[in-house]
Amino acid sequence: MILGQSKAVLELNQLIKQVAPSKANVLIMGESGTGKELVARSIHEQSQVSGMPFVAVNCGAIAENLIESELFGHVRGSFTGAISDKMGLFQAAHGGTLFLDEVGELPLQTQVKLLRAIQERAFRKLGGVEDVRVDVRIVSATNCDLEEGIRIGAFREDLFYRLNVIMIRTPALRHREGDVQYLAKHFLHKFVKMKSQGIEEFTDEVLSLLESYSWPGNVRELENTIERAIALESSHQITAAALPDSIRYSKVSHHSGSGEEMIAPSLSSPGFKLEAALSVVEKSYIKSALLRSKNSEKDAARILGVTQKSLKEAMKKYRL
Repeated sequence: MILGQSKAVLELNQLIKQVAPSKANVLIMGESGTGKELVARSIHEQSQVSGMPFVAVNCGAIAENLIESELFGHVRGSFTGAISDKMGLFQAAHGGTLFLDEVGELPLQTQVKLLRAIQERAFRKLGGVEDVRVDVRIVSATNCDLEEGIRIGAFREDLFYRLNVIMIRTPALRHREGDVQYLAKHFLHKFVKMKSQGIEEFTDEVLSLLESYSWPGNVRELENTIERAIALESSHQITAAALPDSIRYSKVSHHSGSGEEMIAPSLSSPGFKLEAALSVVEKSYIKSALLRSKNSEKDAARILGVTQKSLKEAMKKYRL
């Protein structure tokens, strides 16, 4: 079950409950940090094979020349360094669920072999000559646009449809009304209990700042923020001074007729630096303009009212 009280999360948990008993493959789409692996685990735990293995692999974290061996295994002598037979993750997940995180990062050659394994429920180890039969449910996840990947030839269309029998979209935290405070308090209690610290609550200012922030890193960023704040806080409350500059000086994400309204920083907070605050604001506007212009530097510069050269220099400065 995914933690939260928002309508988006209640609907997500209901969908997981409906999907779990099926053996159909599931594709989970969503931004980084939205809990795609939690959704995959929840599907497995509520399925009829919950007592069988749940095997997770991040396809983007394995070198291209090793991914096939990791997924399907290899036989001794199949390549330099293969000193013994190795079981792959597909075989390790037999009877259960194989979770392919960042599936959009798979090389095309591996995509071909994955497609056959899904279609035939069988594969061959690297260097092997015999088919290994498996019964696994594939749950995959990505933050990439796989349909764009298909268009440019980076992802196979036939594999996309095999993986995408059922699609689940994980909502971004900014679209989960009321969940920021709910999750912040959950993480506070979790980390305080772990560290045996006497921090009991957030100040009203901190709760307001957390609500105002757009959370580009989603729930993962919120969790890291709370853990960091607990480590830095010396009083019985989490204060604004324990928050990162990006949150302390963030803009309120709503618009007025005359433009965007900014949140006023608390000048009473220790460690205030105008330059840091302005840098956070500048970076935020540049990212918003690039998003709106679909990464067209020319259009983004026009939106911001600056020259393209100035925009390039700022992007270099903030490593965008």
